[in-house]
Amino acid sequence: MKEIKRIDDLIPAAQKRSRVTVAVAAAGDDAIMQTVHEAARLNIAEFFLFGNPDLIKKYGKDAGAAWLHDKHIIAAANDAEAARLAVEAVRSGKAGAIMKGQLPTATFLRAILDKENGLRSGRQLSIGGIYDKADGSGVFMITDPAMNVKPDIMEKKAILENGVDLLHRIGMKQPRVAVLCALETVNLDMQDTIDAAILSKMADRGQIKGCLVDGPLALDIAVSEEGARHKGVTGPVAGHADLLLTPDIEAGNMLHKSLHYFAHIECASLVLGASAPVIATSRSDTVRTKLLSVALGVVTA
Repeated sequence: MKEIKRIDDLIPAAQKRSRVTVAVAAAGDDAIMQTVHEAARLNIAEFFLFGNPDLIKKYGKDAGAAWLHDKHIIAAANDAEAARLAVEAVRSGKAGAIMKGQLPTATFLRAILDKENGLRSGRQLSIGGIYDKADGSGVFMITDPAMNVKPDIMEKKAILENGVDLLHRIGMKQPRVAVLCALETVNLDMQDTIDAAILSKMADRGQIKGCLVDGPLALDIAVSEEGARHKGVTGPVAGHADLLLTPDIEAGNMLHKSLHYFAHIECASLVLGASAPVIATSRSDTVRTKLLSVALGVVTA
């Protein structure tokens, strides 16, 4: 597909796709139904809505979803059943993506990770967020800001590969990956710098494919040409990173939220590594953020 250069490009890219149906688990929520209505209005996706029919209809009416009919709504007795039925819709081919509604994340993921009836692909699950680069030259990803707490080196490799796969799906042929640390040199007292150096060498030797990897790199060197030049760090990734692999959930989460709350940068995110796109936005995310994430799920379905 044509490379996504701005996060706003996700919506027209999703509109150009053949219609994808999204299964929403526990859809009876104000913000969820506003998102669903806006996505349907913009011809981004169609929906199956699992949960309490009365709540879905109430919030759908509040959102102005005149298109909403009983054929879109599947009753579920509780959150666990809503998640299970949504997963079943994807497994059966009736839906091409799944979305988390108003239910606990643990309940949602439990259905996705079910060994017999879930959406396992054999890959590790992780979360990747897409953002606009400040200079307007394209988009970049942060991973993993919300799922893997303290990944070891092989888990980092899996998270990295999930992110690269998503960037390939939005048209980026050879993503430049920065393995972030607090500094750009190997320090034997800092395991993350050792992991970063090993991941970089693994990519050099073809054990990680489809991308360029460098690390350890501090954040300034990863995203700033001037910062890299001042510190004498060269290479194709320095100053031009497309994917920022953070060392743990704390670094990733703070980086993501600082972009949102301080810089007011928009984000679209997915859970990666399942057999279908998983849209699992935070309860605090705006309708706009949820809508962009739906569009990203449709584009990559």
